[in-house]
Amino acid sequence: MDWMAWTWPTAAFFGTIATLLVIFTVLAIRFPETPRMGVLRIETTRGDRLFITLLGSAFINLAWLGLVGTAQPWAMAVCLVYAAAVFRWV
Repeated sequence: MDWMAWTWPTAAFFGTIATLLVIFTVLAIRFPETPRMGVLRIETTRGDRLFITLLGSAFINLAWLGLVGTAQPWAMAVCLVYAAAVFRWV
């Protein structure tokens, strides 16, 4: 991976997303679900909520970098709370 100038955190990030996609695909095949209505008043499935979580987490991390600086582990904690809220109420 030297030709791409990847670091271990970058590889772990994309590896985690790839693993999540595989897990959610297996869950969708093994345990099909019907869409549910949440606080956004739109029907969402597990995959929709994962997408909303990933998109929101990207914005949380960008805002954290712009406002706070480089203490990203705390931003990850905020993202985990955000993800729990999305999967619970959206």
